[in-house]
Amino acid sequence: MGELVINLPQGFRMLRAFFLSFVALFMAYVPSANAQAVDGGRALVELIAERESVEPGDTLYVALKMDLDEGWHVYWRNAGDAGLPPLVDVLDGSSISDEHLGDFVWPIPHLLPVVEGEIMDYGYDARLVLPFPLTVPADAEGSVQLNLLADYLICEEICIPETAEVSLTLPVGGSDPHVEHGTLIGEWVAKAPRDFDGEARIHTASAPWKLSLKTDGGFEENADIRFYPFAHEISHPADQPLSFGRDGATLSLTPADASLDGTLDGIIVVETKDGERTGYTISAEQGEVFENTAGIAARPAYSGGGKSLIGLALAAVLGGLILNLMPCVLPVLSIKAMGMVHAVSSGHQSEVRSHGLWYTAGVLLSFAALAAAIIAIREATGTANLGFQLQNGPTVAVLTLIMFVIGLWLLGMFELGTSIQNTGNSLASRSGSMGAFFTGVLAAIVGAPCIGPFLGAALGAVLDRPALSVMVVFLAMGFGLALPYLVLSFVPGLSRLLPKPGRWMETLKQFFAFPMFLTAAALLWTLGAVSGPAAVAWTVAGGTLIAFGIWLAKRGSGAVAKSLAALAVVGGMVYPALTANSSTAAGQGNAQYAEKYETEDWSPERIAELTAEGRPIFVDFTATWCATCQLNKATTLKSKPVQEAFAANDVAFLVADFTRKDPVIAEELKRRQRAGVPMYLWYPAGATEPEILPEILSQKLVIGLVTAE
Repeated sequence: MGELVINLPQGFRMLRAFFLSFVALFMAYVPSANAQAVDGGRALVELIAERESVEPGDTLYVALKMDLDEGWHVYWRNAGDAGLPPLVDVLDGSSISDEHLGDFVWPIPHLLPVVEGEIMDYGYDARLVLPFPLTVPADAEGSVQLNLLADYLICEEICIPETAEVSLTLPVGGSDPHVEHGTLIGEWVAKAPRDFDGEARIHTASAPWKLSLKTDGGFEENADIRFYPFAHEISHPADQPLSFGRDGATLSLTPADASLDGTLDGIIVVETKDGERTGYTISAEQGEVFENTAGIAARPAYSGGGKSLIGLALAAVLGGLILNLMPCVLPVLSIKAMGMVHAVSSGHQSEVRSHGLWYTAGVLLSFAALAAAIIAIREATGTANLGFQLQNGPTVAVLTLIMFVIGLWLLGMFELGTSIQNTGNSLASRSGSMGAFFTGVLAAIVGAPCIGPFLGAALGAVLDRPALSVMVVFLAMGFGLALPYLVLSFVPGLSRLLPKPGRWMETLKQFFAFPMFLTAAALLWTLGAVSGPAAVAWTVAGGTLIAFGIWLAKRGSGAVAKSLAALAVVGGMVYPALTANSSTAAGQGNAQYAEKYETEDWSPERIAELTAEGRPIFVDFTATWCATCQLNKATTLKSKPVQEAFAANDVAFLVADFTRKDPVIAEELKRRQRAGVPMYLWYPAGATEPEILPEILSQKLVIGLVTAE
């Protein structure tokens, strides 16, 4: 088959050649300021400018624009634990040299957790626009050409180095703005950190370091603040606990090195409740923390949202329920059980309900008072923990004597209100209601310091929240403690299951005196650790004087005898409280462990030394007055299998004794978002951040962690 040939007229061929030449000449003479985006593999890369044309000597912003594939990210100027920031190099053929280009204007980054708690990076995803200033040469004419090689590391689960050759041509002769690109570049320039209008100091005398930020008017309360360093002086993945003061805020930073030379440079990013993020460049001089820049604790700046208040309240209710089974509460609940039997025996459901409501009111009022005290202490000192009342010698002395007196009452040494023999004849009286109320108060007092399952995390997470949240969670905890008896009071079928009253009740009542005496003995042990042996001796003497006063009141009928009896009881209660001075405290409670267990005192400095050595570390945050702590010691930590596992794996066993007030321990509890002891930390070999273990330990759990190494 022959080839089809079309012969065009000679004039038409000349016209076509002229048109093509004109188009070529026009394209060469009128360069475009818009270059096509280059596909680097996982990102579209482009050079853009805020103007369409320029004048010689002008300075303008151009930008490297990167649109990233979904799920991929690139890095900030300090990539963090791993990664590289984007770089550009000027290529041959460019009429703009390096000396005409300024540095990138880095927008504030986001956190990029690679391995939660272990590896943290800083960077951007989705889109990144990196503006930088360009100065047009003074002798430029015609057009200026900028050819760059963009070199960047882009990561998802894996990291891939990519490059893209991008270019930009700008006509010389005019200052026409590029509306679209100028707006975009302006938006990203606004995302860059500003100069900090205040002062910054870094205190490095002990770990954690304290970054103190002082500014007029302070910061918005409950804003998130995070420090992003320009270098690697701090641990990037570590939490940065934050507290606010009237004149600013203070962050706790975990150092990566033992010392800091010169200033600590970087940016702080402040994120308000509505999600607005603002960055500030700081250069912190070394020095003491500014006054009035700390006090009210705030949740960690990158906590990821944390638990809701409803979730924390439900956990507190469950924890309060479990408190009914704790050894510190059972002796008091024995009194409540007796009261319920009395109430049911009356045969009047309204009296049973009244008994349950008054008991619940006593519990809730006590927990509300405890929450108010913790909020007040937090406002004044910046730190508050459960169990603070048992770190006070006079308080412990008074509680010891109250338990002793209740024991005497249960033994029948004296009567309070209606006698046990008068079952059913006056149970609806005011004395019966008040008895239930004060039983609830007593149960709350002895039960509140017990940190059992579900309570440690719930209370720790709420102690740094607004006062209303603290109050809600503490009331939920109290409601959980009172709930079993409230249910018994309002469900007739359940209350009828209680045994009928009889002579056995007097025997049982007297039997319950001995758990009360044991509780008093445990409190004496705590008193010895808090205030020393002299306070214990004076408290025993006070108990003896109270017993003498009760005996004298029963034997004497005259006014003199009754006055002497009252004086003896009051003196026996008051004088031990006055002499139980915490400043005369005994040695550290680390002696609770026998020497063969090879424990040593916890301190942040010792942790830094041991982690630098690469040793595994187990830390026991404990107190003499903490029943859960003592249970874990007896069943797990002092057991032969656990100690053999520690020895075989060279585990450093550190003890942080919180029996007495210790601001360093209190700060660590706050940092780990725990409301009190017990708290157990496990540092695997080579780790710088610990795992937080449950409040209830088992040999299987601890040995499994140790031998997993």
